Amino acid sequence: MKAKAQSNEGRFAYQGLDRVIHERARLSVLTSLITNPKGLVFNDLKELCSLTDGNLSRHLSVLEKEKMVRIEKGQDRNRPQTTCRITPEGRKRYLEYLLTLERVVKDAAKGNKDEVAPGQLRGLTTSRA
Repeated sequence: MKAKAQSNEGRFAYQGLDRVIHERARLSVLTSLITNPKGLVFNDLKELCSLTDGNLSRHLSVLEKEKMVRIEKGQDRNRPQTTCRITPEGRKRYLEYLLTLERVVKDAAKGNKDEVAPGQLRGLTTSRA
């Protein structure tokens, strides 16, 4: 019975709004990693995302469990260094998520055209009306 309750938990109106990615901190982490394909050192990623050590570690654990990031421990000048990289699966899921967000924005713009002034929609959709 518990499994059934979890399957409906947190459902979005748009199927592609991946719950793992949609969380602000994880979206920030994935955005930072996708724009740095060679990966980022933990401290650089922490600074880019404005997260604490513990917060970033927790979000990276979630993303690693989902096979969206790869975390590599190594050494740099005899000091421990952790490097984070987005995986091919992570890249694929991130890009699918962005496509869904585009649909959300287009649908929202379409649904609100009567409610907003024409100039306010500029830039929200790819087609100019």
